[in-house]
Amino acid sequence: MPVISVPQDFNEDDLFVDLEGIFGHPLFLKCEGFNFAGSIKLKAATEMVEAAERDGLLTPDSVLVESSSGNLGVALSMIAAAKGYQFLCVTDARCNLATRLMMEALGGQVHVITEPDPVSGFLGARIDHVRALCASEDRYVWLNQYTNPNNGMAHYRKTAPAIARQFPDLDVLFVGAGTTGTLMGCARYFRAWHRPVRIVAVDSVGSVTFGGDAGRRMIPGLGASRRPPMLDESYVDDVVRVAETDTIRACHRLAGRGFLFGGSTGTVVSGAMEWLARHEGRELTAVAIAPDLGERYLETIYQTNWVQDLYGEDAVDSQALAGASRAA
Repeated sequence: MPVISVPQDFNEDDLFVDLEGIFGHPLFLKCEGFNFAGSIKLKAATEMVEAAERDGLLTPDSVLVESSSGNLGVALSMIAAAKGYQFLCVTDARCNLATRLMMEALGGQVHVITEPDPVSGFLGARIDHVRALCASEDRYVWLNQYTNPNNGMAHYRKTAPAIARQFPDLDVLFVGAGTTGTLMGCARYFRAWHRPVRIVAVDSVGSVTFGGDAGRRMIPGLGASRRPPMLDESYVDDVVRVAETDTIRACHRLAGRGFLFGGSTGTVVSGAMEWLARHEGRELTAVAIAPDLGERYLETIYQTNWVQDLYGEDAVDSQALAGASRAA
């Protein structure tokens, strides 16, 4: 077993779940939530902070500041606490309560944006708030996950090689699209690999990442209200868009078999199963990346009232919802 002195030094990188017995299609799910930050965002946070330190951008008086829907904020809160920095997360009203409380427990400050920008939504309003903070005082250091090349580099150096080691015959990789750091890092790695790998991006309905109209999105994590600056669509072979009701159904189906995953994972799994159903009959080695676990969603996607209030009585099978609520 590893012995560590700081929490960011532990990250289980070789755990995969075989989902064929649950969904009927062959898919291996790479689980990225087994670290002290609880999500894949620990990799990007670590890479960005260490790069800022190497570049001399951080001093003992610096305040790290970042816009985040939740998971990156938790990772940065944890790293800041371990390294002795202050951290301020700018999030919005969709952020899960458990996520906000976790950031505060780790010593982070949290500013919650309650009104979206009329054009660029909550994301635009959050970024405007971060820019105003940085203009007000020099001690604020914005890592800017949306344009920081170290966001994608973390997955080029760590996530993709871990998949390649376990699955040398990989045919298709499903990756959720948020900032697109994970997507671009993995896609660039496999573009130069020894065999062709089909890269399928999974996005949320209502996201404008790959075009289309903006719409309501209540589950934080994937999707964006404006095109991610890091996205290069030439690396993406297919795009699957998933409605939030399908995200919730996938989460409950996994929970019904003992796997409690978060909303981003439910979206990726639902999108992967839709794509695999359309390519049935082909023998494919397929992997999907699960960014998060489900504990932070117990008051939202695993609660009957929350789901039915937002999506209607028929959003998820009533028996599955009742079981999930009892488990929560």
